[in-house]
Amino acid sequence: MPKISLLNNCNSGFLKKTLLNTAIIASTMMLAVMPMDVLAEAQINGSDLTELSLVDEVSSDSTSSLTNMGDLNPSLLPNELSLLEAQKVLTKVSPKLAANHAAIEASKLQSQASERLNQPIVFLQTQATHYNLDTDVDLTGIKSGIDNKVNGFVDSLPFPIPNLNLPPLSSGLPDTYNLQQSGNKVGANIVAVWPVYTAGRTEAITRVLDDKTREAQADALIDSDKLYSTLVERYFTAQLAIFAAYLREDALQTTQQTDHLAMRLLEEGLIARVERLEAQVALADAKSEAIKARNKANLAITALQKLLRSPHPIKPTSPLFVSSKRLPPLEAFQQIALANHPGLKKVDAKYNQAMHVRQFSDTGIKPTVSVYGIHEIDKDPSWLVGVSANWKLWGGLDKKAQLAAGDARMNQALLTKIEVSDNIELLVEKNWKAVENARVHYLSLQGNVRLAKELLRLKQLGLVEGVNTALEVTTAQTKYLKARTEQAAAANDYVQALAALMESCGTPFAFNDYMAAADIRLPYLPLD
Repeated sequence: MPKISLLNNCNSGFLKKTLLNTAIIASTMMLAVMPMDVLAEAQINGSDLTELSLVDEVSSDSTSSLTNMGDLNPSLLPNELSLLEAQKVLTKVSPKLAANHAAIEASKLQSQASERLNQPIVFLQTQATHYNLDTDVDLTGIKSGIDNKVNGFVDSLPFPIPNLNLPPLSSGLPDTYNLQQSGNKVGANIVAVWPVYTAGRTEAITRVLDDKTREAQADALIDSDKLYSTLVERYFTAQLAIFAAYLREDALQTTQQTDHLAMRLLEEGLIARVERLEAQVALADAKSEAIKARNKANLAITALQKLLRSPHPIKPTSPLFVSSKRLPPLEAFQQIALANHPGLKKVDAKYNQAMHVRQFSDTGIKPTVSVYGIHEIDKDPSWLVGVSANWKLWGGLDKKAQLAAGDARMNQALLTKIEVSDNIELLVEKNWKAVENARVHYLSLQGNVRLAKELLRLKQLGLVEGVNTALEVTTAQTKYLKARTEQAAAANDYVQALAALMESCGTPFAFNDYMAAADIRLPYLPLD
């Protein structure tokens, strides 16, 4: 009986508390520390600034307009759209904008998930253990205790007991007992760990993830601005192509009238045969140019249709425009650009990432303190609670090198911001001058158009009166067509340069305000 009792006590106490709980505590402490280290390594590796360049040179006011592609049925789009309507359609159908929106949401959710790093962790742990115990148990203390108890009892009796010279009661017990026990143990535990002090590690990780969200938002602004720039380019390129096709159709009709008049004059003997042939050649050329202009317009409309993901062609209704007024001073646009350009916001996000990663690196020698508790799932459960503090004394990443790397990344971000700011100011100046050049060029062509139109009218009258030839009328018609086409192209140059200026300022939708305030608008010419 003593042997069986001793083995049972050892199995329930020594084996449970020594073998199982020691392993549980060790694994629990590793689980408490590992998530912070792994996340920190990920942020350190992901904080490279080398990808920054001036390619990111456009911006947007906000990403609030980004929506899912399923919000709009493309088959319900009208055949004609203003620029504002096209912008709204683009925000709903563009897969690029939708992808950027998903990237921002993913980054936000990842940042929200990191906010729970400093909260308690509760998990279920199971284990299967095979143990083998072979040890000698010292029984001399137990024997002495038995003898002392017996002698004390005998001495306390009220009557003396004769000395029978009997051996001590414990003489039958050995001085040592060889304990051998082996078997298997299967159990489960509820484990709770709470990192109550992390020296700012979890806060640094959360801030790095917040900075990555801001970087994703800046990237989304850059992409959306590029997309809106593409929309303006395709929209007004289509408008210019339609205008040019209309001019070619108008020139064709005029050339047909000239050819018909030349035919009648030839029948009446008022012009030579060669003049009639010149009119026919001019008519053939006009027909060919009209067909090419119409095809070019259809291609431009198709490009706009593809951008808006429409199943049918989209005809632009917002006309080309020019403002006769000068733009505000260049310095005003440069200040706006430095305050709004998303390229600078991206650099700021990169700087903050480097700063917070450095803060994480600076916690290397500071302790991590955790409160933990373990409770066995058993009929006779054991439990324990405690506090654990961990210091990294040696090994892992070199702290000095990490801090130096963080300083280098922060310095890189600052220098990159200086370079990007200079390039943005230069880009704004380039676009500002392009707008002014296009405006002056358009206004200078107005006189050419009036003169060419009057010259054509006089040549047509001269042909009727026999003063001018059909070739002279055709030449005047070509000059008039060229003047109007150049003026329309100048208006398109103004529009494209203005859109580029607004992009470089980080306020692309301000283009709509300038469009609404323009005092010169080319006529809207629908293409049949």
